[in-house]
Amino acid sequence: MDKQAIDALLQKFNESATSEGNARVKTVVNRIVRDLFYTIEDLDVTPSEFWSALNYLAEAGQSGELGLLAAGLGFEHFLDARLDEAEASAGLEGGTPRTIEGPLYVAGAPESVGHARLDDGTDPGQTLVMRGRVLDTEGKPLANALVEVWHANHLGNYSYFDKSQPAFNLRRSIRTDEQGNYSFRSVVPVGYSVPPQGKTQALLDLLGRHGHRPAHIHFFVSAPGYRKLTTQINIDGDPYLWDDFAFATRDGLVPEMRKAEGAEGKPYGVEGNFALIDFDFTLLAESTAAPATEVDRLRAAA
Repeated sequence: MDKQAIDALLQKFNESATSEGNARVKTVVNRIVRDLFYTIEDLDVTPSEFWSALNYLAEAGQSGELGLLAAGLGFEHFLDARLDEAEASAGLEGGTPRTIEGPLYVAGAPESVGHARLDDGTDPGQTLVMRGRVLDTEGKPLANALVEVWHANHLGNYSYFDKSQPAFNLRRSIRTDEQGNYSFRSVVPVGYSVPPQGKTQALLDLLGRHGHRPAHIHFFVSAPGYRKLTTQINIDGDPYLWDDFAFATRDGLVPEMRKAEGAEGKPYGVEGNFALIDFDFTLLAESTAAPATEVDRLRAAA
């Protein structure tokens, strides 16, 4: 079937509508269906292959892995790249790089001012202190900005999704102080992989790809009048630092992690040796010339 015949068939389908419907939904769905019809024709996709793919998506949805697929197939990175491009076109520049949110945020983490402890003292691993400021592009500190932070435990699992962890373990919300400072104490996270027997890894195997992520820490950073930042920092030295299956590692998001001890730890209740990361977040001023950065998507809430 050539493309002219496919287009005629699609036109017949569209003419079967009995009401106006939603113009935006019609445009997007019709484009997706057309492109898939072209793909089926061009690559001679068989009925068995089509239903195998549809069944795969159904199973991935049932196992809760569609968010992993969105990251692993590069959709989240692509959406970030489009936002970067839109901001550059609007003349917005100088902020901390964004990168993917991933599917493991949970709303409602306990909030504190200035400093927070993320772990409950039972998580093994090296103690970590991360600190810095939230700034605007002129270097002005932003007081009362909200820094939401979350990361995995020593097994690569996240609280809420891993029922063995306490509520909001390794998750907190921190309001910056009058000087725009934030800090938190936690443990150095480790890298992890997608479920080895899951649907995401099954597809990655067929693509000849791995499902590993480097150690990282997620952030939402927001303040009134500024564009919300979704980002994460990666732990330098991880073997998958620049080989992330989710394509989330970016220049500017791999801060130095240095060894610290003694008096440096006293403000954070830390004794002995610990790892220290200094990192400032820079927010762009809100602008109607660029798409919104608050993304409407299904998220967990405790």
